[in-house]
Amino acid sequence: MAGNNIISLISDLQNTAQFKNLHWEGSFEDYLAIVRDNPKVARSAFERIYDMILTYGTESIEDNKQQLARYKFFDDPFGNGSDAVFGLERPLLRMVSVFKSAARRYGTERRVLLLHGPVGCAKSTIVRLLKRGLETYSNTDDGALYTIAWSVGNDGNPHNRAGDELVCPMHEEPLHLIPMDWRPEVLQELNAGRAPEERVFIEGELCPSCRQMYRELNARHNGDWTQVINHVRVRRIVLSEKDRIGIGTFQPKDEKNQDSTELTGDINYRKIAEYGSDSDPRAFNFDGEFNVANRGLVEFIEVLKLDVAFLYDLLGASQEHKIKPKKFPQTDIDEVIIGHTNAPEYKKLQNNEFMEALRDRTVKIDIPYITRLEDELKIYEKDFNAEKIPQMHIAPHTIKTAAMWAILTRLEEPKKAQLTLMQKLKLYNGQSLPGFTEDNVLELRREGKREGMEGISPRYIQDKISNALVSDRHEGCINPFMVMKELEGGLAHHSLISSDEVRKRYRELLALAREEYENIVKNDVQRAISADEESIAKLCANYIDNVKAYTQKEKVKNKYTGEDEEPDERLMRAIEEKIEIPESRKDDFRSEIMNYIGALAVEGKKFYYKTNERLQKALELKLFEDQKDTIKLTSLVSTAVVDDKTQEKIDVVKSRLIRHYGYCDVCATDVLHFVASIFARGDVKS
Repeated sequence: MAGNNIISLISDLQNTAQFKNLHWEGSFEDYLAIVRDNPKVARSAFERIYDMILTYGTESIEDNKQQLARYKFFDDPFGNGSDAVFGLERPLLRMVSVFKSAARRYGTERRVLLLHGPVGCAKSTIVRLLKRGLETYSNTDDGALYTIAWSVGNDGNPHNRAGDELVCPMHEEPLHLIPMDWRPEVLQELNAGRAPEERVFIEGELCPSCRQMYRELNARHNGDWTQVINHVRVRRIVLSEKDRIGIGTFQPKDEKNQDSTELTGDINYRKIAEYGSDSDPRAFNFDGEFNVANRGLVEFIEVLKLDVAFLYDLLGASQEHKIKPKKFPQTDIDEVIIGHTNAPEYKKLQNNEFMEALRDRTVKIDIPYITRLEDELKIYEKDFNAEKIPQMHIAPHTIKTAAMWAILTRLEEPKKAQLTLMQKLKLYNGQSLPGFTEDNVLELRREGKREGMEGISPRYIQDKISNALVSDRHEGCINPFMVMKELEGGLAHHSLISSDEVRKRYRELLALAREEYENIVKNDVQRAISADEESIAKLCANYIDNVKAYTQKEKVKNKYTGEDEEPDERLMRAIEEKIEIPESRKDDFRSEIMNYIGALAVEGKKFYYKTNERLQKALELKLFEDQKDTIKLTSLVSTAVVDDKTQEKIDVVKSRLIRHYGYCDVCATDVLHFVASIFARGDVKS
């Protein structure tokens, strides 16, 4: 009975109308009518991919005062974001620009697209998205495309499906049936009244298999083309990598097992006896990757690991859009050729003087590692979240600390003496620092030409977070120190670290990330103790009023007495000293604050203390100082027993950490003890 219910459920889920639509079949005349109504069905492979990307829309984003188009296609809308690509707007923009110019036949359609970058930088993910996108797009009315099948009935009836039938093995465009000499007149008729961007093009000729059918039928019907096409049935096709229709993938093997027939097809020796010749198309399998990828896309995994003989096949396939199957003439193809490789392999190509022709036919797109912390975090949060690992809690800032370290390994040391590497990371992440404008950030990016092309891969971070999750050292919660221990422990045998010098630098950067974590977690506890944003906002407003009066040499109106008074120097210095602004620099700092507020006003933005990290930190430290006497955290480490009154206050702070900052009972307790030990060290030092 249960089985019947499931069958019934599946029956309700199926869509037979959609199946019929996707398996439409008609005559060549029917297809010409479709082309007249919708010229998009006859698009080239580059046009189809470009239109597919645009189908999902774009949004405008600002990056260092520059407006960039961000393509929503790369959010993986058809896979619920499982393959979403983060933080690579500029490389993806360059790649889509290549598709755009190729779609308009400006020359890049005759190039091999090469994604170049370090391991784990999403090269394969980008190609996988394009392939899955094509599959999905070809299932829609907007992405429909068609091919031909030959029906040759023995009884003279051209539509007798009981007779022999040959489906084009390369799924080619039905318009190839129109002889080359007649095409100008046909295109003139098809394109009459169309805008230039809607024009139909007919590029290429019939494949060897279809050409033989055409030739034999042409002879049978004494050259009457109208009788020949009566044997043609036009069918809609759906691109599919698994079914090897329109999407191909080629992966290098060892040199002894490589065979160029994997690209262009091979002879079917079992059929030679049946057809009498190894040059008969019916005795040939047009099933190489170039053949099956016709009308779509072929991916070359680690393309530069291919034997040189294979790379020669790419020359004609890219420039002339032709391949040379064994025993057959040059055969037209229409497909996007996209490969990916890493830096060492690309250097080998550059140093190989015999491969100048391939270099000249290649458009290289650099795909670097992410250098923006927010985007790097998205990679890990996709896999390590409460929904995927409900049985485990990840302490706040755990993933952020690991991501910070990964970004630091990818950045070049700043040339400005007053700028630290951690500050550079923060500037790249959109945070503001006094004395640095967006123009400065743009200049930093231009200086770091190799940034993102080296460093730690996201895979390494994912592996070490996974190790921490399955270790037996936690109590249902992992914290940054567990992950940092895994990260540091793995450096000793990291296969991609080539020198002790690099290993030493990465350890130093890990110490830098730990130091930043300490600052972050101290800030969490300080905010939990003060826990009053309204008080911070009031303190900020008071400070800004006094700074404004000071810089403009004015007086401040006392809100309580209504009298004008001199700016409160004591208040301003109490705040500025929290971030180590010396007396000699106070005027510069105050001017920077006012200039920053003025710049925001020009852009129509309102100043808020959280937009300036240093000022926010100073305000929170001042408020913390004003309130810290109400609770002595150091008692957690200085005494074995905490009195009830202090414990009650500590419990309040812990509950705030849990309620407002994402801690659990375990990590809230741990972080309070950790911060207490930091404060205790500070008391000893002072």
